[in-house]
Amino acid sequence: MDLFEYQAKELFVKHGVPSSEGRVTDTAEDARAIAAEIGKPVMIKSQVKAGGRGKAGGVKYAATPDDALTHANNILGLDIKGHITKKVLVAEAKDIAEEYYISFLLDRTNRTYLAMCSVEGGMEIEEVAATKPDRLAKVPVDAVKGVDLAFARSIAEQGHLPAEVLDAAAVTIQKLWEVFVAEDATLVEVNPLVRTPQDEILALDGKVTLDENAEFRHADHAEFADKDATDPLELKAKENDLNYVKLDGAVGIIGNGAGLVMSTLDVVAYAGEKHSGVKPANFLDIGGGASAEVMANGLDVILNDSQVKSVFVNVFGGITACDAVANGIVKALEILGDEANKPLVVRLDGNRVEEGRKILAEAAHPLVTLAQTMDEGADKAAELAAR
Repeated sequence: MDLFEYQAKELFVKHGVPSSEGRVTDTAEDARAIAAEIGKPVMIKSQVKAGGRGKAGGVKYAATPDDALTHANNILGLDIKGHITKKVLVAEAKDIAEEYYISFLLDRTNRTYLAMCSVEGGMEIEEVAATKPDRLAKVPVDAVKGVDLAFARSIAEQGHLPAEVLDAAAVTIQKLWEVFVAEDATLVEVNPLVRTPQDEILALDGKVTLDENAEFRHADHAEFADKDATDPLELKAKENDLNYVKLDGAVGIIGNGAGLVMSTLDVVAYAGEKHSGVKPANFLDIGGGASAEVMANGLDVILNDSQVKSVFVNVFGGITACDAVANGIVKALEILGDEANKPLVVRLDGNRVEEGRKILAEAAHPLVTLAQTMDEGADKAAELAAR
């Protein structure tokens, strides 16, 4: 989960990373009030998850509260690389002597953590890497040893930071590592990390990506979710603990197990080539259990997708037997009632498959068609969607 700058800086404050005072708002009038409360010149900064905000006019200096009002009015609603500005951060403006760069990230290629540091801050790090590679230090970090003050100072030295700020920079770098580990992040980046005329080191900007696989350890991370930018069906699925991803197609997919669901997507896409080119509408993995409640929740999400014209339920009975799945489907259709209004193709295989098929056959629901194989089911679902 990528965070907005103001959210990243909230984590910085939590872990003692020195930054600038400020608050976020979605109105220009409130921006003026925050600027007046700070009582000093401020920066008005667009809050979008995209780089190049300054070049796009999304970052402005405001000497007075009235200037803050004017700039906030201009920035709110601004389109930056396809992202519409809905909030601005009003932060105290700081005198800047020099700008540096620091980040910690998960280096998947080398299966380790990586620190990157450069005296050439304030510009896109890709540009530094391309034009001045000798000025960008890439320092592997041992996951067990981590980053203490001595190692943090070494990172700063390798990034060519001036000797007179190495100690202060080491303290900030070590605290940023603390953010990285304590918050289960895959990226913590500060650009620019600034040196003030008084030789303070401040994180004036922040970019943080959190590992969603660690959500169970961080209940407080839920408040960082950008619900305005998340598909409402994906939100609904998440609330019901369903593994769901919306796609741009007409055949809804429900399966048990990520591998089976991914295979089903491929088979449906292939079958759809013969039926007006219809494609899968989603990825939905109900996992090992297929109770009536789980199946009803899954169907509820898929059937509320206006693009879906048919649904393919593809289940291999293992730990959960096919008769339990069949009972789940029957009860789910009873729970949904009139909301279940699109044809369902069901393919069952595996443990107690004959019993499961018998349950569905006896139920004789008008929306349900039984398929013997995955290919047959995919073809029928594609055909029904194309109609």
